[in-house]
Amino acid sequence: MPKSKVRKKTVATATATRTTQAESASLRAKVAAPSGPVFLSIMLGLFLVGLLWLIVFYLWGDGIAFMRDLGNWNFGIAFALLIAGLIMTMRWR
Repeated sequence: MPKSKVRKKTVATATATRTTQAESASLRAKVAAPSGPVFLSIMLGLFLVGLLWLIVFYLWGDGIAFMRDLGNWNFGIAFALLIAGLIMTMRWR
């Protein structure tokens, strides 16, 4: 029976190891830093201002001249503030 050929094993060199590490480092996802306290305070502030706008409009809207002039736009303003805060939650880390 004939003898099979012996295959040579490839020896890992230091250059190949460095290339592999460099490639794996470039493939890693960048981790975003946590959001700062200013971002959080603006986000919560938008929620709070939107909620307060609705409450004030329902309770005292007829007594406040500019709110009376805005009419149903008060709902749009309040919901725009709330949605802006909601959109900010998607970027919060």
